[in-house]
Amino acid sequence: MAMRPARLAMSDLAEMRASVFFDGPRAGERVTRFWILLVLSSIIAAAGVAADSTATVIGAMIVAPLLLPIQATMLATVLGDRGNLTRSIALVLTGAAVAIGIAVVLGLIVPVDVVAQNNSQVASRVNPRLIDLLAALATGAVGSIALVRRDISDALPGVAIAISLVPPLSVVGLTLEAGAFEQALGALLLFVTNVAAILGTGVVVMALYGVNGLLPKPATPRERRARLRKGILVTAAMGVVILVPLSVSSLTVAESTVREASVQVVSSAWATAVGWKFVSIATDRGQVNVRVAGALPVPNTDDLQRRLREAGIDPSLVHVDLVPAYSVDF
Repeated sequence: MAMRPARLAMSDLAEMRASVFFDGPRAGERVTRFWILLVLSSIIAAAGVAADSTATVIGAMIVAPLLLPIQATMLATVLGDRGNLTRSIALVLTGAAVAIGIAVVLGLIVPVDVVAQNNSQVASRVNPRLIDLLAALATGAVGSIALVRRDISDALPGVAIAISLVPPLSVVGLTLEAGAFEQALGALLLFVTNVAAILGTGVVVMALYGVNGLLPKPATPRERRARLRKGILVTAAMGVVILVPLSVSSLTVAESTVREASVQVVSSAWATAVGWKFVSIATDRGQVNVRVAGALPVPNTDDLQRRLREAGIDPSLVHVDLVPAYSVDF
């Protein structure tokens, strides 16, 4: 017999509301704590990204409080609580804006532009793919279950690390300051994907645990159909908003990866043939940049151009840096 989640009682719902909503007698204290943690985590995240430090970025993920108002938005949506819904959305939007603003300011201080070409933290967050959505959905489900079940709430720090909310916003700010607007848009898409995953999986988890059963029943069949239709429309809209750009990004990344691999095979073989050495390869805005090094004289690249055409690669999409290398034996 299939196992089903235990149904919730009104006391469980009250605990959930108390844990995520910014209302009640201690609302001011909760809001103050949110802003203190958000500002500090944003500074840590922006500094970690700028320094290309994975450990620092992970620390920022643990401290970041953005997961709370996003879960509050989800729960308020399920409960139809307009007051908490408005308050939670406002905290998410203003919190995201503050995180981006802090990163922009830090970008002005850093002497070198922080972009994907010279920073692995940025590079890993500017080209979100469908696989990132899958990971976000699974992580969002864990976070929602941890909200419902107190016995596994210890999983929330892991959720904060996996869902990655503030670091993408830091990347948005740093790349905006550097003028890399396409990279900023990609990082923003990653943030929106993670938020949508938390909201979408949260609604499903709440349904599985019977939160909807705790709400007042619609008086008429027409009202019940209206509620169902509203839920379907919201879910479909979220899916379109996220899936379309993620699909395009995934196809672009896949195409670039295949092209880059083909160019590497051809350029490596050519470099060996002329007595030079293949050094590196990277793709930037659809152009494949190849770097080879060797002793003078600089080899003629006509043969490389011919080889690229024979491999079905448009040479105009390839840029080659020929770096003279000198070695001295003592």
